[in-house]
Amino acid sequence: MSPRLSEKQMAQVTGPYSAIARDSSEGAHVHFSDNHRDSSASAADIEDNDLFDNSGHLADALEVADGDTLYYGMSLGTRRRLQKGRGFWATVVFLVLVSVTGIFWLYFDGINWMRQSKKRNVIIMISDGFGPASETMARNFVQQINQLPVGYQSPLDEILVGSSRTRSSDSLVTDSAAGATAFSCTLKTYNGAISVTDDKTPCGTVMEAAKLQRGMATGLVVTSRITHATPAAFSAHALSRNMEDLIAEYQIGNYTLGPVVDLMFGGGQCHFIPNTNPDSSCRLDDRDLWSDAKAAGFNTLSSRKEFDSLDTGDAKLLPLLGTFAPSHMDYEIDRDPKVQPSLAEMTDKALQILSSATKKKSAGFFLMVEGSRIDMAAHTNDPAAHLRDIVAYWDAVSVVRKFIDENPDTVLISVSDHETGGFSVAKQLTPEYPDYLWKPEVLKPVRHSIEYISFELLGQPAGDSQGSKYKFVRDTVFPDWMGIKDASHEEIMAVTSETDSVRLRQLLSNAISNRAQIGWATHGHSAVDVNLYAYGKDADLLRGNHENTEIGQFIVDALGLDLQAVTAKIRGERVVQHNMPIKAEWLGRRDVDAPEHDHFV
Repeated sequence: MSPRLSEKQMAQVTGPYSAIARDSSEGAHVHFSDNHRDSSASAADIEDNDLFDNSGHLADALEVADGDTLYYGMSLGTRRRLQKGRGFWATVVFLVLVSVTGIFWLYFDGINWMRQSKKRNVIIMISDGFGPASETMARNFVQQINQLPVGYQSPLDEILVGSSRTRSSDSLVTDSAAGATAFSCTLKTYNGAISVTDDKTPCGTVMEAAKLQRGMATGLVVTSRITHATPAAFSAHALSRNMEDLIAEYQIGNYTLGPVVDLMFGGGQCHFIPNTNPDSSCRLDDRDLWSDAKAAGFNTLSSRKEFDSLDTGDAKLLPLLGTFAPSHMDYEIDRDPKVQPSLAEMTDKALQILSSATKKKSAGFFLMVEGSRIDMAAHTNDPAAHLRDIVAYWDAVSVVRKFIDENPDTVLISVSDHETGGFSVAKQLTPEYPDYLWKPEVLKPVRHSIEYISFELLGQPAGDSQGSKYKFVRDTVFPDWMGIKDASHEEIMAVTSETDSVRLRQLLSNAISNRAQIGWATHGHSAVDVNLYAYGKDADLLRGNHENTEIGQFIVDALGLDLQAVTAKIRGERVVQHNMPIKAEWLGRRDVDAPEHDHFV
């Protein structure tokens, strides 16, 4: 191979180029002078020079000096193309780096940015105490009684995507407070806790974050007291679910964040009325939160007539507080439609109001709807009331699905916080091997809830077999209210003489449940997984089996929320009620259904 020229030798070349021939059959050694290597003419001459084309072996034919870089075996044209190539590959590397950086930004920050910049609505519906067997029972009933095809599906069956695990931090069997806190704060906490952690500090909720960080309109629609465990967990912070006086204060904005809930429909007016009005108040103090709510800008209503007359397009309608019963609203089976709106009607009205309020805004709305009394009927082991509230919940689901069809940037999540009653769609009545059946037709003629019937009966003194109460039970309660035409003397007498509320309700439950061959394992909750339903935008992301906290995380991800930032703002908020609830008085005078949890601090 030809010896490599030194830089000193290269500097002595003065012509456009210099060719130094060697006695070699393989070709020659050429040096291009610095002052001509950028000449386009020289490039053309040298690139086409026969010296290169005719050299049989180019391995030692050419040495080109380019600054501090030496190129072997290349003509000037090749070198120029390489120089251009450098720019090309630099561009490629630059674009790759930008793309990788963009992907990382999109993954960690961009998705949240896009979600925050995209208007969308989130609706979470909670069917309190509603387990998989209850869905089966209601479907069987509707299909059989209405003689529908065997393949009939309920509005929920059509959107089933998975299931949810329900345990709390301190028990395999959760209560509604801890269950709802899992949805609202995306964390596990102890039974009875209202959006506080295990160490009893407030945790930011998805509703608070939606309002503060996205500027979304917000709403709560329930059939329980609006201060009850599930709505409370989205809108308040308390060490115990029983601190409903404190919860009401949060809901009208008496804390650092101010009013967070724009719309509230449900029962529970008694917690907003001072105890100076004992006929309508269940507060333990004389605070008048109804007046305080008005002073804070809330529009208020408490009648069906006012509800029907609402102008859903009124830009000044929100914030709005509507309560239609002193405590819980009536079971669907007892509801007078002239007095109280249904869950579906309240849901439809809320959707109209919230969508109108956000129509010209860049942010949508967040709405929580609860079929509250599904749970309470199961606590009482009342199959007919349980059934009717499930079907009423289905009606509300249909309303929401219709809204989503018309507003596709909306997602519905429907899930239960837990199952109640240990319900089974079969019951063995004798020691003999049982028949494989249950009887939906037994539930059809039932006209009132066990709560309603027991209240009426306990309002009368105990009677004997000859008294008017016995005749009332025999001629009205069993045949007309319960649809039972074959009640025995023993059954009638037991109901007539019973004065204890819990035992009376058990007698009434047994009379209906045994005839329908429906089973109950408990008057409390169970640990069974519950069904998960979803419809609309990104609903497929919820497919599968999920921890209940993951339901809340889905909402956080869908809206790009930062719950920790909210938590930092409310860390010092009060979580203890000044006047502590007293079990015997506080629960007994309001709750005519099953006793609630006793989490007193």
